[in-house]
Amino acid sequence: MKILSVNTARAAKRLIQGRPVSTAIGKQPVEGPVGVFALGLEGDEQADQSVHGGQSKAVYLYPVQHLAFWQTVRAQAGVAAADAPIAPGLFGENLTVDGIDEAQLWIGDMLRGPGCTLVVSEPRNPCYKFNAVMGFPQASSLMNQSGYCGAYLAVLHPGLVQAGEEFTLEPGPREVNLRELFLAKHQRGGRRSFT
Repeated sequence: MKILSVNTARAAKRLIQGRPVSTAIGKQPVEGPVGVFALGLEGDEQADQSVHGGQSKAVYLYPVQHLAFWQTVRAQAGVAAADAPIAPGLFGENLTVDGIDEAQLWIGDMLRGPGCTLVVSEPRNPCYKFNAVMGFPQASSLMNQSGYCGAYLAVLHPGLVQAGEEFTLEPGPREVNLRELFLAKHQRGGRRSFT
């Protein structure tokens, strides 16, 4: 797995559904090494720690291979041109990665990099802020159906992370697959779409 981008943001007020809401969902890429601590990345904030942040959700990882899907559905929803790229950090992810996705991750898997070790803790559940940043109200539903949720990570060994680094996957107990857990929670009537 390769880190393509390390992204952070400070919480700020944003107009969502007609009211000001504190959020840090639209993160921006950071150059150079970034500190990784028990509660997240240096320079990063989570506005609502009841659903984001804390030790089990310190870092959010998102696979780059899903961006083409989101580019297509944003174009179909009429909120972006078909060739409009999706910037790293748009989903609120701290790490935009290549070489791994939710189907290959299990709760308890370790991601060992040159400067820190992270542990897969749970899937991300989208909220109304995800709909707002994507620009259309069905975005959360599409994440729920597709299973393209990304992974929350706990910090086992704090340190540093930066774009371009390679991480190795060390399997955990392999009892609960991240994508299967997410889809089981969100499937309706035993049917799933985009699987």
